[in-house]
Amino acid sequence: MIFTTAKGRSYDTDKDLSAPERHVLQKLFLWESMVSTVQEFRDRTQDALLKGWNRSGPVQGGAAFRAIVNDLESKVTRRLASETNAGEP
Repeated sequence: MIFTTAKGRSYDTDKDLSAPERHVLQKLFLWESMVSTVQEFRDRTQDALLKGWNRSGPVQGGAAFRAIVNDLESKVTRRLASETNAGEP
């Protein structure tokens, strides 16, 4: 899968991420749309990294992984802001 950040940087998850990083990232794609705060997303990220792939232990995210997670966190921030603004008269 090719993931392109808001800044236009593209990552090929098959080549740029390890299998454990891809596994964690799959969880984060789900959490991106479900969390109610940015801190909750950060907590979910840390929890997933600590548990690892099938609870195999900690995953050390490389530069590509961190860039993708930072982009996902920005998406969470934008989603929450738009939800907040949508509720204003």
